[in-house]
Amino acid sequence: MNRKILVSAGLLASVSMLSGCAMLGLGGGGAKPGSNTRYVARDVNTLYTAAKDKLDNKQYEVAAALFDEVERQHPYSPWARRAQLMSAFSYYMAQKYNESIQSSRRFLSIHPGNKDAAYAYYLIALSYYEQMSDVTHDQKISEQALAALGEVQRRYPTSRYSADATLKMDLVRDHLAGKEMEIGRFYQRRALWLASSLRFREVIDKFDTTTHTPEALYRLTESYLAMGVPEEAKKAAAVLGANYPGSKWYQRAYDLMQKNAPAA
Repeated sequence: MNRKILVSAGLLASVSMLSGCAMLGLGGGGAKPGSNTRYVARDVNTLYTAAKDKLDNKQYEVAAALFDEVERQHPYSPWARRAQLMSAFSYYMAQKYNESIQSSRRFLSIHPGNKDAAYAYYLIALSYYEQMSDVTHDQKISEQALAALGEVQRRYPTSRYSADATLKMDLVRDHLAGKEMEIGRFYQRRALWLASSLRFREVIDKFDTTTHTPEALYRLTESYLAMGVPEEAKKAAAVLGANYPGSKWYQRAYDLMQKNAPAA
């Protein structure tokens, strides 16, 4: 997946406010499991600025751990709220998507009405989106990505994240349609015509705006003819001709109908 991400301008502005603070020394203290960063009690400005420094230097996992430490050591400071979301962003950049989702959800559970809530929902959607696998694998993550992107669009239709969510929803739908086509063709190769027709019907009914629709209509025509229901095949071919008259799939469907159902 293309790892393009829109970053909250307000969030980054709050980070830059601390640019003049001293950086965190990393010696001494006990090590947090799973990181190479040592922790001791630090004032919030020093700790937050250290996290920002690691983020700027693309040490994303260390940055995430430091932002988490801001929240742990200073849970009631204004920086704790910002650190939660910056932790989620850092985990995302580190490709630790499950951790990013958890951090974003924690932020939303504590600050549901915050001005950066839209960004938290967007990060959740992107974290699912980046985990989508090819059509030969299970598509549960793709369905979760579609639902999460839809949540961004539904809750924040005028936000700066809505347009990107809409674009990615179209891509996810095309991906899911591709999975249905893959299964439908699999059933066709084994002459399981009813099973194949149900898969192609799914594409037409649920993903009719995707690039797979013309082929789905053609394959449905094939399946209906093989099942011995030429009238249904004729309907599928007619829909294909009405909506995609110039496509190669309509020409194939037309030739198929002339060959197998000349009276139709």
